[in-house]
Amino acid sequence: MLITDLQTIYDRDPAARNWLEVLFCYPGLQALLFHRVAHRLYKMGIPFIPRFMSHLSRFFTGVEIHPGAVIGKGVFIDHGMGVVIGETAIVGDYALIYQGVTLGGTGKESGKRHPTLGSHVVVGAGAKVLGNIQIGDRVRIGAGSVVLRDVPSNTTVVGIPGRVTRQNNLSTNVLDHDKVRDVEAEVIRALFERLKTLEKQVDELESQSTPSIKVVIEQTDNAKSNNSDSMIEDFLDGAGI
Repeated sequence: MLITDLQTIYDRDPAARNWLEVLFCYPGLQALLFHRVAHRLYKMGIPFIPRFMSHLSRFFTGVEIHPGAVIGKGVFIDHGMGVVIGETAIVGDYALIYQGVTLGGTGKESGKRHPTLGSHVVVGAGAKVLGNIQIGDRVRIGAGSVVLRDVPSNTTVVGIPGRVTRQNNLSTNVLDHDKVRDVEAEVIRALFERLKTLEKQVDELESQSTPSIKVVIEQTDNAKSNNSDSMIEDFLDGAGI
């Protein structure tokens, strides 16, 4: 399994140059090595030692993985600082997890209380996946998102709370984070375009019903409208849509 982990890092991180550097300088890999030993001891029912190993791992790597968590093969925790993976979490094969990610619970309930991630899942930096929910295969979770519900396979989740959007005609490369859709901005754009159409229709109706309108008032209203439109356009352009 170590060979698979190393190969995954080489495939996904252009900064990886040699196996010695990866083995000694990648805290995500070191945390996984700690965890695989601690998880075996945990499954054997040995008290204290697995949790202590988890504690040491967090101290040295900044990654906290409960020894009860199930981690698949080829998982890559990139950078890793601040990553927290709960006791009943399950992470599928070849998942990619960035720094600041939390796979946590939502309360003090017993039993399965942490998320299950499918294979080839990408969880962006700072994302929070909370509760006993199912994340399908090949799901991409945008940075900073908060996911509280099940997510079907082959979709992308963005926002707070996370909203599901399908990837249409976008790159399948998991490292293309700039191609994650901004659903909220798209909705605002659609509403803005519809509002402009309605305003145009109202102006046409007013021009037909009232032949004379004061020029000063008209110019003032136009100036306010143009300023408001430019502010909205600037916001939407910044969202990249």
